[in-house]
Amino acid sequence: MTAEISYTTEEIAKLLKISKLTVYDLIKKGDLPAYRVGKQMRVDASDLEAYKTRAKGDMLAAPRADTAESAPPTTSPGTSSGLSSVPKNTLVITGQDVSLDILAKHIEKKIPDRWPLRSYVGSLDSLIAMYRGETDIVSTHLLDGDTGEYNIPYVRKILIGSSYVVINLVSRSAGLYVQQGNPKKIQGWADLKQKGLRLINREKGSGARVLLDEQLRLHGISYRDIIGYEREESNHMGVAGKVALGEGDFGVGIEKAASMVGGVDFIPLIQERVDLVMLKKPENLAWIERVKEVLQSEVFHNELRPIQGYNLSQTGRVLFET
Repeated sequence: MTAEISYTTEEIAKLLKISKLTVYDLIKKGDLPAYRVGKQMRVDASDLEAYKTRAKGDMLAAPRADTAESAPPTTSPGTSSGLSSVPKNTLVITGQDVSLDILAKHIEKKIPDRWPLRSYVGSLDSLIAMYRGETDIVSTHLLDGDTGEYNIPYVRKILIGSSYVVINLVSRSAGLYVQQGNPKKIQGWADLKQKGLRLINREKGSGARVLLDEQLRLHGISYRDIIGYEREESNHMGVAGKVALGEGDFGVGIEKAASMVGGVDFIPLIQERVDLVMLKKPENLAWIERVKEVLQSEVFHNELRPIQGYNLSQTGRVLFET
């Protein structure tokens, strides 16, 4: 029976052919009833079917302007599982670094009336999602090659007209993954001019992809001259693993992933800054202060210190605020 079937947010996204962030947005608005089982969000099949029926009805019979005010409000059916439904005061945290998973755990303890939801979306796509109102805390590590500045130039352009705060999460060592022993003798960005180099690339919208594209531009290297530029992996571990297997000569990523993958060497080239962006809406100000307290706490720092390649010298520092 459909009442006994439930779906994860990932499965809902695939079924509806929408992004996971859009699923979270539907849950936050109360349009799609959901509940928690441990740390996982679930949606009953009956509630999904009810949402689809309502959505079809809205498309086929939108209320006229002269009757909209008198129309009864649409109610969401409750879950039949007996578990408490998810409140609207969730916090969607986007980004792929493991420090965000640790942050989510601390937020859950520090802010018991807010439920953190993790979405593993690249930096540029995360900022665009924030502009659309689909996420609450964005992590970003985007290099502006012309200024050498991280993140703030992009935030200013994308969140134009918004009030926001930018706080440092961590700084970390980024650079190139190469095969063990570095047979191609790659030492820096300029060496990517070598003919015949094979790349394992990151997906569009990721900070690593932006870093590579900016360095290629600054060094006058055409992406068309690099074999495999269109071949994408969705995370640092995937890139490092493919290079280790000999499927590519290099890839861009962070030190931590290289330390976890055998058969790959790491060439550090830049200290990149991973920052958090939060919109300063009136309803957000209270929980933003609590997030700041987490970021500045010694207990949070102590969990991050053992992670290879992290620099915590600016963690919790407000870098920019409108």
